[in-house]
Amino acid sequence: MKVLFIGDIVGNTGRKALREMLPSLKSKYQPHIIIANGENAAAGRGITAAIANEFFNWGVHGITMGNHTWDNKDIFEFIDDEPRIIRPANFPPGTPGRGYTVVKGNGKQLAIVNLQGRTFLPAIDDPFRIGEEIVEELRREHKCILVDFHAEATSEKIAMGYFMDGLASIVVGTHTHVQSNDDVILPGGTAYLTDAGMVGSREGILGMEKDAIIYKFTTQLPSRFVVDEGKWQLHGLFAELDETTGKATRLEKIRLREDEWVMS
Repeated sequence: MKVLFIGDIVGNTGRKALREMLPSLKSKYQPHIIIANGENAAAGRGITAAIANEFFNWGVHGITMGNHTWDNKDIFEFIDDEPRIIRPANFPPGTPGRGYTVVKGNGKQLAIVNLQGRTFLPAIDDPFRIGEEIVEELRREHKCILVDFHAEATSEKIAMGYFMDGLASIVVGTHTHVQSNDDVILPGGTAYLTDAGMVGSREGILGMEKDAIIYKFTTQLPSRFVVDEGKWQLHGLFAELDETTGKATRLEKIRLREDEWVMS
């Protein structure tokens, strides 16, 4: 099974990059399943039904979220009825939506799980315990499992990678918007990357206009963050999985920049 994962998509700049590059990515990698993190897709915070449907129409099979899941209030109107969108599974019981699902594409099935870290983020339920329970349940019927661990601390993400080694097929971190350089297939066969990176402006700060963020850092006063409209970058990963064992056999980082990319 060939899996393409797209890092955090930030606002209209990120959506533009995805729309422009997804056909070339599909042509090059021939993925069976495409997963994208969409928690920043609507003006940098949250997602709307219209944006989610755009992604699905472009060929995305599943959307993961994170700590900005609820920032766009429209999500409460559709998340319970859209099984292809998942939010962190360790949110409190009774939270709308679901924390894991199984997506289908091109004759393949991939189980996807969303978890959120607790270091430098709100204190929610234990992602390790919740994640292990979910993955062990999924493994009864599914060998190929992707975990999107939406977390701040690199140590917490690396710990999750080793914790899930041999259980999940792919453990990929999101949230920091900065792609890490530690892509590896762990000893148990799990493809791991601390952070997939982002899809959005490379001329701002984490996809947002830089002046407002610098102002906040230098004054400690409130500042309104706006999505930057500069040239884009697109980050993600591609993995090939052995469907018999669920183990990864190939892992490749994806890092493209507007006006600089070359697709072989």
